[in-house]
Amino acid sequence: MPLQLDTRQRAMLLEMGVHVWLPGTDFGLHTSIDAAPSAAPAAAPASPRPASLPPRVATPTAAAPARAPVPALATGTANDLGQIHALSWADLQQTAAQCQACGLCAGRTNSTLTTLADQQTAKWLVVGDPPDEDEDAAGHAFAGDAGVLLDNMLKAVGAARASAEQSLPEGMDAALLVNVTACRPPQGRNPQAAELAQCAAYVQRQIALAQPRVILAMGRFATQLLLAEHSEALALPPGKQRGTVYRYRGIPVVVTYTPKALLRNSPDKGKAWADLCLAMEAAQT
Repeated sequence: MPLQLDTRQRAMLLEMGVHVWLPGTDFGLHTSIDAAPSAAPAAAPASPRPASLPPRVATPTAAAPARAPVPALATGTANDLGQIHALSWADLQQTAAQCQACGLCAGRTNSTLTTLADQQTAKWLVVGDPPDEDEDAAGHAFAGDAGVLLDNMLKAVGAARASAEQSLPEGMDAALLVNVTACRPPQGRNPQAAELAQCAAYVQRQIALAQPRVILAMGRFATQLLLAEHSEALALPPGKQRGTVYRYRGIPVVVTYTPKALLRNSPDKGKAWADLCLAMEAAQT
């Protein structure tokens, strides 16, 4: 199905620095979202997906379980698995802020776990890697320049960052932005496998409450969690994981570039736009 862009979406693409070709048009969009727009090179054209060629859809390998196993949490802690899977948004946020189930809490200034209002859902869920220093200080995922870029990417597809503390702009779809861990690892080190397993329960509860129509995976650790049922895909380099619709517990998952990577390499914004178009298609199925 050809992509239809309205005037607002085209304006948002101006912010992303994406050159877009659509059948029957000859317009190009060249400006950048970076802090110094004129300094960024023009983005590479995003190749439109022909209507006759449906996106690739990955199925779990035969050896993979039907569902990704829910990792068991440490016993005797405030975030026992039996509690987390039944927590409300408010209780989930409070539990994460006080969590001491693994060593990541030693690096935490603020938990970055974001919640929605009671009964609120989100069409989009964006999962990023563990919090960096900016995210830890801000207390939410995708802060700083990377957050500005992601916000404009979401605007281009009619979505906006959602949380319990702020109202959603009229006419915009809700997008919940989360980290694969709610705490910044001490000294910014990589999280250990056991630590990722502990925090997976929080992500899984956010997914259950938000009921997203599509998930964007941004980053190595986020992809490892969301593609757990697709062992063949995990063996591929990140660039080869793009262009395919995967499934996490039945929800479509699309792998794309992190905002930080796009800030470093502006021409990849065109490829990121193609990923967003694929995600929009997946959300409609």
